[in-house]
Amino acid sequence: MFNFTGMNPKKKIVVAITGASGSIYAKVLLDKLQLLQDQIEEVGVVMSDNAKDVWRFELGNQSYSDYNFKFYQKNDFMAPFASGSAKFDSMIVVPCSMGTMARIAQGTSSDLTTRAADVILKERRKLILITRETPLNLIHIQNMQAITLAGGVICPASPSFYSRPSTFEELAATVIDRVLDMIGLDLDTYRWGK
Repeated sequence: MFNFTGMNPKKKIVVAITGASGSIYAKVLLDKLQLLQDQIEEVGVVMSDNAKDVWRFELGNQSYSDYNFKFYQKNDFMAPFASGSAKFDSMIVVPCSMGTMARIAQGTSSDLTTRAADVILKERRKLILITRETPLNLIHIQNMQAITLAGGVICPASPSFYSRPSTFEELAATVIDRVLDMIGLDLDTYRWGK
């Protein structure tokens, strides 16, 4: 399938949500992906149990169940993106806990999130980890290095202020919009110098 607003094929995207603080980043990503569905063929979502708990605690709701994307159980190794033959273009882990990042860095495919990340890396596709931790210890930094050397992108959840965001959602969007740019989606966002 092609996006007729351009010559880029529609995207197949995996979104993994882990139990790190920063559920608002996941919410803003899912909201934006819904708005960009004309550029997307498929979105598969996997959430850890901790991710659901943190979402409820931080956002005060269970709205993660309101999105019209296909959700997969954390141990569903029959999910299409558990295999490279499904040809998912990119994977975004948001927010990415340091534990999840460590398992990805070491190639430990113990659940669907880490298996999918392993597949994306081995197929030389786009893996983006929106990490949410501070300060970092040397183990975190070495894991980030290993993932970067394997072809992944570490994108810390460090918002920018150039666009003068006035809400938490707008602030989170300064990170999410950069990620959506990186995976090749066309979106209306703040651009420096315009």
